[in-house]
Amino acid sequence: MTKSLMVSLVGLLVGIAAGILLIKSEATLPFIKKNVPSKQVVGFLPYWQLDKASQNENKYLTELAYFSVTVGGDGQLVKTIDDQQEEPGWYDLQSDKLTNLLRNAYKNNIKLSLVVASGDTNAINTMVNNPVKHAQTLVKEVAPIMKSDHFTDLNLDIEYTAIASAQERNQFTQFIQTVKKEIDNEKLGTLTLEVTPTDAVKNNLINIPAIANYADTIIVMAYDYHSPSSFVTGPVAPLNGAGIDSEYDVTTAVEKLLQVAPANKVVLGMPLYGYEWETLNTAVRSAIIPGTGILASNNRAESFLTSCASCSAFFDNESQEAFVEYSDPSDQTIHQLSFPNTQSLASKLNFANKEELRGVALWALGYEGDTILSPLLPYKQ
Repeated sequence: MTKSLMVSLVGLLVGIAAGILLIKSEATLPFIKKNVPSKQVVGFLPYWQLDKASQNENKYLTELAYFSVTVGGDGQLVKTIDDQQEEPGWYDLQSDKLTNLLRNAYKNNIKLSLVVASGDTNAINTMVNNPVKHAQTLVKEVAPIMKSDHFTDLNLDIEYTAIASAQERNQFTQFIQTVKKEIDNEKLGTLTLEVTPTDAVKNNLINIPAIANYADTIIVMAYDYHSPSSFVTGPVAPLNGAGIDSEYDVTTAVEKLLQVAPANKVVLGMPLYGYEWETLNTAVRSAIIPGTGILASNNRAESFLTSCASCSAFFDNESQEAFVEYSDPSDQTIHQLSFPNTQSLASKLNFANKEELRGVALWALGYEGDTILSPLLPYKQ
């Protein structure tokens, strides 16, 4: 073997070894992800919160979801309430405020999602009676909006409260299947579906095992376990305590959901708000005076605490939520608040990590105080 051949062979072997080493090392480098985060963090931005939303929230998010435009029974978007008034979600979709927020998020590589919603039982019944046609109409309606405003996810929030028949469940699944097919045909992006905690355990309209074949993401709205219409005070989104302190909890709901849907499609919806009630006494789980429940955002609750010297506050380890009790001297009424704080959010992020969920979603941007979102920075890395 000549010296030149030996040098060439050694050079070739060194080059191959270096190439293999480079490939192996690149596989572990963070930038190889091409800015794709390991965890999904969705921030819902309701149209009524546009003035309270901030571009500073972008650093916590991987996806910004505008809530919402309304779909009618025929699959068309509802654009007017009457001859004098535009539908508010549709009106604000065209506002300069939203345009600026969407543009800034897009520039920061945050995925944009358009939420299409309906809670109208009659409209939903009409929609699923002809699922293929109405699904095709819906995608035809949203396609130009998504393309022009850089939305790359269609989020369907169809909240049906009536008892669903087997036929209606099958028709809704066909509706979702057709929407997914049309989205793919139009190259619009991904499909997300909102579900409630009870959809996994009851024969509701949404048949989760069936729709999981078509939805790219399933967001479980794991909140409002207590609400303004409750009979007693309690946590809005208790992490634990089902069957003891609460009828149901987040942990149980997710465990049931994971029995019928893959974890890599499930996103845990978390509240940035709680509720305040007027109560009969100061006891935990006190009876509520009917009609007194109001929303208490994390921002409002934490601001109130800094100015209330007589408030009694504690953190409940079972539910992982904060509680406040106080008396109003002006009318001698007793009040209780239950709301999430930074510790609440951190505990749910730890739970989502443990269950290997796709990510988390925040309802809703504009409700947060100064610190509650801080645990999201290490979570989404």
